Amino acid sequence: MQGGEQASRTPAREGTQLMDIGLGTTTTLESRFQDFDRPVLLSGIQALVRLLLEQRRLDALAGLNTAGFVSGYRGSPLGMLDKELWSRKKLLAEQAVRFEPGINEDLAATMLLGTQELGAFPGPKVDGVYGMWYGKGPGVDRTGDAFHCGNMAGTHKHGGVLAVAGDDHGAHSSTYPHQTEYVFQNCFMPVLNPASVQDVLDLGLAGWAMSRYSGLWVAMKTTAETMEQASTAIVPSRPVFVTPDFALPPHGLNLDHTLRFPAERAELERRMIEERLPALMAWARANRIDRLVSGTADATIGIVTVGKVHEDTLHALRRLGIEDHAQLAVYKVAMTWPLETEGLRAFARGKRAILVVEEKRSFVESQIRDALYHLPADQRPEISGKTLPNGEPLLSALMELSPEIVAGGLAKVLGGAGLNLPNLPPPVAADRPDGLLKRVPAFCAGCPHATSTKLPEGSFASAGIGCHFMALDEGPQTRTFTHMGGEGVPFVGLSGFTEVKHMFANLGDGTYQHSGSLAIRQAVAAKTRITYKLLFNDAVAMTGGQPAEGAPTVPAIAAQLAAEGVKRIAVVVDEADRMPSPSALPPGVTRHTRAELDAVQRELRDYDGPSVLIYDQVCATEKRRRRKRGSMPQATRHVVINESVCENCGDCSTQSGCIAIDPVETPLGRKRRINPTACNVDLSCLKGFCPSFVTLDGPPAAPDADTTWEAREAELGRDLPQPALPQGTVWRGLFAGIGGGGIVTSGAILAMAAHLEGRAVKTLDFTGLAQKNGAVVAHVQIATDESALDVVRIPLASADLMLAADLAVGCQPGVLERAAKSAVVIGNLDLAATAEFKRNGLLSMDAALHKRTLEKATDATRSIWLHGVRIAEKLFGNAQAMNTVMLGIAWQRGLLPVSESAILRAIELNGAAVKLNRRAFMWGRILAEKPALMHEILGELVEGPQAALEDVIATRVAALTAYQSRRYAERYRTLVKEVEARETAVFGKPGRLTRAAAEGLFRAMGYKDEYEVARLHAGATYGPGAVFHLSPPLLHRHDPATGRRGKIAVSGRIAMPLFRMMRHGKILRGTPLDPFGWQAERKAERALIGQYVADLRAALAALRPETLDAAVGLAELPDTIRGFGPVKEANMAKAATRRETLLQRLNAPAEVKLAAE
Repeated sequence: MQGGEQASRTPAREGTQLMDIGLGTTTTLESRFQDFDRPVLLSGIQALVRLLLEQRRLDALAGLNTAGFVSGYRGSPLGMLDKELWSRKKLLAEQAVRFEPGINEDLAATMLLGTQELGAFPGPKVDGVYGMWYGKGPGVDRTGDAFHCGNMAGTHKHGGVLAVAGDDHGAHSSTYPHQTEYVFQNCFMPVLNPASVQDVLDLGLAGWAMSRYSGLWVAMKTTAETMEQASTAIVPSRPVFVTPDFALPPHGLNLDHTLRFPAERAELERRMIEERLPALMAWARANRIDRLVSGTADATIGIVTVGKVHEDTLHALRRLGIEDHAQLAVYKVAMTWPLETEGLRAFARGKRAILVVEEKRSFVESQIRDALYHLPADQRPEISGKTLPNGEPLLSALMELSPEIVAGGLAKVLGGAGLNLPNLPPPVAADRPDGLLKRVPAFCAGCPHATSTKLPEGSFASAGIGCHFMALDEGPQTRTFTHMGGEGVPFVGLSGFTEVKHMFANLGDGTYQHSGSLAIRQAVAAKTRITYKLLFNDAVAMTGGQPAEGAPTVPAIAAQLAAEGVKRIAVVVDEADRMPSPSALPPGVTRHTRAELDAVQRELRDYDGPSVLIYDQVCATEKRRRRKRGSMPQATRHVVINESVCENCGDCSTQSGCIAIDPVETPLGRKRRINPTACNVDLSCLKGFCPSFVTLDGPPAAPDADTTWEAREAELGRDLPQPALPQGTVWRGLFAGIGGGGIVTSGAILAMAAHLEGRAVKTLDFTGLAQKNGAVVAHVQIATDESALDVVRIPLASADLMLAADLAVGCQPGVLERAAKSAVVIGNLDLAATAEFKRNGLLSMDAALHKRTLEKATDATRSIWLHGVRIAEKLFGNAQAMNTVMLGIAWQRGLLPVSESAILRAIELNGAAVKLNRRAFMWGRILAEKPALMHEILGELVEGPQAALEDVIATRVAALTAYQSRRYAERYRTLVKEVEARETAVFGKPGRLTRAAAEGLFRAMGYKDEYEVARLHAGATYGPGAVFHLSPPLLHRHDPATGRRGKIAVSGRIAMPLFRMMRHGKILRGTPLDPFGWQAERKAERALIGQYVADLRAALAALRPETLDAAVGLAELPDTIRGFGPVKEANMAKAATRRETLLQRLNAPAEVKLAAE
């Protein structure tokens, strides 16, 4: 899907677009925040926003004039809550809900404490303030003191506090897995654990009600399954909560500001334990927070479920075919602490066995054991959970549970109890060959951290929380990390016990505002020799690009640091126009451009004491967002690579760390290009020592669409047949791609279309570090009835369709196994490089291998494969339109269970690039019916090395003729034919050696000197304002830090005439008249040709089966000698070492085998 937000989330534009779904009402994107007593499609995050609106509405119905207050700190799975709250600012303001982001989690909780003190001071403007706190699991850890303090004080009788915790059981987006219940228990805060979006709505309102009644702060534990899912749910217009029959103390249960503190602090604990907690239990019991959800009271075996695994358990029972078994009853615990024991004992009565199903440690299971411990032995059921009664492990406390794991546990317990169960299907295991790409997160294209985290040789750094954490994957110099706000402090402790004299510590501006300033203060207090690299990128990029609280600026941070006692501060900026004026900075602060970064770091590491380098460069992804919104000017220049000049040496990627530099296959091998769709115009790639880079006027842009196809669109789309749509009870689809590519939005469009038709829907977006080029997978499930859906994560071997916008993600563990054997794949053959390409220019990118892997696990006869990116660029000039093209293909093939009209209206509701996406959907339909058009649209494609040896030779003969002369090219052909003849004589046919020689000899003979670079540039066509970035040999200025010859920018008005003239100088190449031939690099290149020819002939003379590998290795050596100047020199040195080893293997005496052997 191209552009905009996901349809099941935030609307991409204002307006009231309507859709009649045949229920006598209309649906808009605002319906999710307005409709009652009918299904609405809500994500878990949106459900939290709806809660804030609902509580005010219900209070108004009760005659109360209340207000809402929400504060916290972002972190997955709640990372997008603040953005949703900002996007609903007007709606929230209308309902008197104030959103005040916390500088950090504990200060946010402290603000919530203040809202409950409304009655302690004169002049309240409202009857009460209900509050919501939110934070990730580690944020719960750091907020324990604030929670304890606030909860001991209590809540206002018309207020209440709901603390929403985001737990990451599987550490998908966290440094470690976490489980927050124990923190809340320690703070005496009851814990609610929803299993679904419906539970979030129901338990959220219940949480405020019980908080008001009992005076307790109430926690609600959420996970990715509850927050990152979207599903249909019903918001009741009049939820009813029962007031329990409980004797209230005369002073009440709420915050009592008349208590004298600290004199009566013991009274606070007494009230907590003897009054508030019992009142809470009475309320929970009266309102049946925990309840029997299936089976009857006289069932002999009980299953207790907790949170997200409730849905896993229901699916596991279905999987075993025993969801309605007469001997089974399921009891759903929604309040996991304190456990409401009267209801639990009633459920346990008459049971001979109970299985407790919960993730992580045995939190509820332990309370159940305590609750039932004193029952007579003949009335006490056997309890299983983390272990069987005999101590045998059962349901692991590690990471997450799945329906398959739960089914295995159920089978053990129920089978042991005598139930006759079917055999479980064997575990699903996909066959994954070597060579599949691994899609791991990486710095975004043009990310400031790709440059700012680089270190001088010999230095070390530590990481913390933020995008810069990924520097741990970039090499051995950044080795350790710590928690948020502790950055650099481990070295304060270590520094006295190690020979390492200095450390760099990376620290983001968001973390600095959160708590990192205290870490710097600690280093100052200890006088530690450490340099903080404070990475000011003007956004909290890891969680979605939110602004850092307090809107810090570089001058303000510098002034604060100076006031805190930091004596040495340097400011480094990527562009001179961002440089703050000297008068805006404290005295002594030095200012530098990015080109000086290495030198500045070397100077700071020699400084005796704490220092800070403020690196100022806007987050690349945030730049893209701002340019799209029009709040930041478009780039005035962009970079292209002349692929003919490129050697694929990789120095541009090494210097920039940029993933917008893509591989491109050509008849002469792999080269590199700048991906115009991904490029954020950081320009650090220009640091690569390579003459292939050219900057042009204007921002980067994909090639213009071929308008001839738009002209044919109506004709080709006319009278397309209407497909028969799937009619099953449940339909499941996987949408697999790369973060930012738009595939998740396509899944959301389909989900909205199904909702518009009145279907039940569940989706789950696994995004993790998606925006960092990681894998994204959307799980979409559609059913005719809500009861047919349980888990939000598609179970193993059950997906009907996979839209694989990225084949590597489609093949990855946890994705491919979810496809049924009958599943159909719509796959994009344009395989994008992974972050590994930055380090390995020869990275294997075998789309055919990925295709075969997917075909082996699914229905290969019905799957459809296309070069989706290239087709989308050709038809629309926009690569992201590929996702909607694939959606159209799937629909036309009868693979989607919703109507075309619903999909098109969902595209309209999404509001982003509506016309383009409607066209893309139509083109998908066209290509599904007329697949031969794909070849006509794209023509011949180069997808890898040429298959035929004769083609390889012919291409290189032609290239060498243009390079020097026909005679020179014939020398090449003659030697290659000599190799071919010898290999044929020994092995019967030409093979690996001949191909390696054909490619290696060409690379040796066709070295790119000044004449060749000039010829290749002169033969190219560039856009306006071409500037060439060159390092002429006559330029002797060297960078003192790197030792490399400097580069200069040469205008095309000067360079192009010079290139046209210089290309004719090839006749001087290698002669005494060659003015460039005296350079050491040129002498080495000429010598390499003679050496290579001699090595080839030696290999041919020694060729036999035992020496083939060594001979091929020698023939391939020139392919490792890539690049220009210092890059090529370094590669030559490596090749020389490798050559000596290969020659020894080649000349080793042949083994003589004895007859007895």
